[in-house]
Amino acid sequence: MNTKQLALIKKDIRGITSNKQVFMVMLIVPLALTIVLPSILVFVTALVPDAASDFQALLNMLPITEREGNQDQIILRLVLNKIMPAFFLMIPIMASSVMAASSFVGEKEKHTLETLLYSPLSLKELFQSKILAGFSVGMMVSFISFAAMMIVLEIEMLFLTGAGIMPDISWLIVMLLIAPAISLVAIGITVRGSAKAQTIEEAQQRAVFLIFPIIALVIGQFTGVILVSTWLLLGMGVVLALLAALLMKGAVGKFTYEKLLR
Repeated sequence: MNTKQLALIKKDIRGITSNKQVFMVMLIVPLALTIVLPSILVFVTALVPDAASDFQALLNMLPITEREGNQDQIILRLVLNKIMPAFFLMIPIMASSVMAASSFVGEKEKHTLETLLYSPLSLKELFQSKILAGFSVGMMVSFISFAAMMIVLEIEMLFLTGAGIMPDISWLIVMLLIAPAISLVAIGITVRGSAKAQTIEEAQQRAVFLIFPIIALVIGQFTGVILVSTWLLLGMGVVLALLAALLMKGAVGKFTYEKLLR
């Protein structure tokens, strides 16, 4: 990566943070998914005795080794390590697709695309810069959200139950494999649609469909049909990584002067 590409990446990141509407979306969604939602689950579990029955189907699916401790601790471990990873995956999808749409189609909306194409950077270098800008913002939002979630949850759990709960290996897979892979998938889908899109919202529409499988996974968990396990997450991560590689390769072909200037 040369200095001109780095300068373009910094410019895109500054642009997204200065756009109040987009910045608020990237702030509110992670806040709701990593602070508000898990906090509600923690308080309901700790303060409402009948809440345990709502998780009974999931508790019955847990291995015996994961049923150590009192019922509240088991449920809170279930919430943190089995339920929250599925919700968390919406964050890299949202952040990366918003950033990618703003980077590519945003140039069209601001009428700066022609000027950008006249820059000394080649089309491939422009593409790489835009991808890295979207990916870096998506990962930054994801890691900050995870850190904030863990701090808040640990404080709440210590206050309500007297004991903290550590994240298990599933979060390592989510943060180091699935989140980067699904972020690149969202960017790839957004880029493929950005050549024809004229607005940021239009470019984001395709990436929104990635949310539906995650919603189905969440519903499956709460109904006891499926439980997110380490092996399931690992398999999902490998599939998403392969899909991301294919989408990135295909997106390069979509990124041409003619299609961008339409």
